[in-house]
Amino acid sequence: MLTRLIEALCCASLAIAATPSHDLLHLGGQGINLWRLQDRIRAVDLRSGPKLAVQPQINDSQTSRLLPLEKKYPASYFEQPIDHNDTAIGTFKQRYWVDDRFYEPGGPVFVVDGGETSGADRLPFLDHGILAILSNATGGLSIVLEHRYYGESTPVDEFTTDSLRWLTNEQALEDSARFMRNFNYSGIDLSATNTPWIYYGGSYAGARAAHMRVLYPDLVYGAIASSAVTHAAIDYSDYFEVIRRTNNQTCVEHIVSAVATIDRILDIPLMSNPLKALFGLQGLKHDDDFVSVLVEPLGAVQAQNWDPVESTDSWKRFCETVSSGGAGRQIGLVKIPAEVVNYANWIRKEVVSLCPEGMTVEDCFGTYDDSKFRDDTSPSSWKAWTFQVCNTWGYFMPAPSDPEQPSLLSRRITLEYTSKICAQTFPPGKHHRVPPLPRVEEVNRLGDYALESDRGVHHWDQNGLEEGWREPGYIRKIHREEVAFVREWLRDYGRV
Repeated sequence: MLTRLIEALCCASLAIAATPSHDLLHLGGQGINLWRLQDRIRAVDLRSGPKLAVQPQINDSQTSRLLPLEKKYPASYFEQPIDHNDTAIGTFKQRYWVDDRFYEPGGPVFVVDGGETSGADRLPFLDHGILAILSNATGGLSIVLEHRYYGESTPVDEFTTDSLRWLTNEQALEDSARFMRNFNYSGIDLSATNTPWIYYGGSYAGARAAHMRVLYPDLVYGAIASSAVTHAAIDYSDYFEVIRRTNNQTCVEHIVSAVATIDRILDIPLMSNPLKALFGLQGLKHDDDFVSVLVEPLGAVQAQNWDPVESTDSWKRFCETVSSGGAGRQIGLVKIPAEVVNYANWIRKEVVSLCPEGMTVEDCFGTYDDSKFRDDTSPSSWKAWTFQVCNTWGYFMPAPSDPEQPSLLSRRITLEYTSKICAQTFPPGKHHRVPPLPRVEEVNRLGDYALESDRGVHHWDQNGLEEGWREPGYIRKIHREEVAFVREWLRDYGRV
């Protein structure tokens, strides 16, 4: 079976759920601000911690589901070199989880790449998602393998420019390969030299699945690269262009009109502060910081999912709000149309409300104070992923460069604005310097859009329900197709 691996829009959640989405981080410093505010909500007891002016809508379903899964599937640890090219530097413990409910002697091993988050976030795939579906159909063993520098698989005590230098594609891919070469379960040799291993990943981890199949064909018998981002790009303004072209056009037209109006008003001297006040953002110093806050609701498009536990209705509610009409408002001599007023109402209620009492809007949403990002050296997934973005992957999300192209983003959101976070967060170290722009060629040389391989296929498929018949028909169809081609692969191997 020969299937081309192509890039597609992935379906990772941007909802306020168990872990803030790393897609926010492609908005530069503002994305990190929003990520931190969402993370703060989870980290504090709202009854005794910082009060919020308005209680935001929070989806705790993922959090409540993960806690029992971590007890059901206890973690194990595998010793890895910090640097595969210089093992004298030391080692760290890479965390992983195993499910043997369906394993039959001689069966395959399925591994999910944890990607750019804690591996614990992938446990639903182990329990009742894609791993359970495939293992149940083939007598397989299921594994979730956490990515270096995420969750508990952190090889260093603090995240500085130098200590993050081992967070590279090469090192992380070799982690997986070394794990596969040496895996032993309950005294049984299930290493990839003796057992067919099928590697699964979605989005960034999907690219890793594809790259593992290309770089380690002797270990990875098959790879499912779901929504794999095999093409790295510095300017990823196309992300929002897809949203503009494919979503509710009434809503899209109102957003485009509102954003264009906001840009025109900001061009008028003395109108910046009154406009910001309408959005509850008076006191925010920089106009580009102001308009970047307005991007936040657009992330809700990707938060939609067939599984109600994973999904959110934020995008639907935002569209209803921005398109609800009204009489508009007058600020001085400038008439503010209804769609701008409605947009402002949403931002005040759903975004500005995340800013705790005792913090100013500049504290919460300003991006020009380097110390906000540089002084935080504690291990965190936002800093690990930002390091990967700045060094290799890119995917900065500015407004379109063509001034004639309709835009969901203010023209003030430029590539320079979204990428300045790299120099702010990662000053030159003794052993490593972040490049002026990401070296995306390190990813693209592995195949880019043309990447293809035997037994490789091209992320809504990763989720599943314990009662599979309750899944939507089109999801069941995808799962049946995946089971079918994996069985075909295993027949070729001689295990079915």
